[in-house]
Amino acid sequence: MDVRDIVAERKTTLVTPIRLGKLDADDGPPCLVVIYGPLLARRFMLDHAEQTIGRSDDSEIRIDDDAASRSHARVVVSGRRATLVDLDSTNGTFVNETPVREIELRDGDLVQIGDTIFKFLSGGNVETKYHQEMYRMTTVDGLTQAYNRRYFMETFEREVQRARRYRRELCLVMIDIDHFKIVNDTWGHLAGDHVLRETARIIADSIRQEDVFGRYGGEEFALLLPEVGLAGALQVCERLRQKIAAATMKFGRDEIRITASFGLASTYSLGDAFAAVELIDRADEKLYDAKRQGRDRVAT
Repeated sequence: MDVRDIVAERKTTLVTPIRLGKLDADDGPPCLVVIYGPLLARRFMLDHAEQTIGRSDDSEIRIDDDAASRSHARVVVSGRRATLVDLDSTNGTFVNETPVREIELRDGDLVQIGDTIFKFLSGGNVETKYHQEMYRMTTVDGLTQAYNRRYFMETFEREVQRARRYRRELCLVMIDIDHFKIVNDTWGHLAGDHVLRETARIIADSIRQEDVFGRYGGEEFALLLPEVGLAGALQVCERLRQKIAAATMKFGRDEIRITASFGLASTYSLGDAFAAVELIDRADEKLYDAKRQGRDRVAT
């Protein structure tokens, strides 16, 4: 075979069978994906017979949207069929920009409730996996798999508004790995990354589903504890502190031990008209107290 034959052969398109099954989404339930609004890219699985959408805490699909009613609409699901019913909302429910009272949703329909716009996707729609991955990429820190700072702060602002509105206690914890520079200087930055991942895993495995855990920056993390009093939050922090101190983080042949300091603040001590930045400042102040007092401790 001469050079011309080889070139011609390489120019030939390789024919391969297309396996559509690999591209299809799983046969899960339909879902609503936020494509506009505060919860951008958030996916809500329609895996119950009935789910209410609104800004009430009792709503299965809760949106912090002042233009939405407390109980705004209901989705009734039967298999992959989903029917949207308006619950006499103040500002109405819209599907594809048309006001509706009751309608069966079709794949790709746009549902507007207040200032939030959802996209309805059937369980077999390949786009559901795309939105799931996009949501993960835009909200999660790539190294630690904790929420990234942007998403954490957006959630924090909403939880602060909710705590003020309903006069419920909210605790914020700032967490910093002690002497983290020594880890990087002694074992290298790859070991430092490993310590960050392991610390995040310990914390994430030890908190409730409703708690919000994020990477605040560098070796600092933040933990939001909705509707938890100061005494309960202190117990959570002490448990986390002890687990981190007791952990042996293996990196190659090395065994790394670390500690962490915690600064804990509660809305209870700030009064009814507190601002979000006040809670952050208070938690930061307590974190510095823990550092000054010798590290590996919780300051309140």
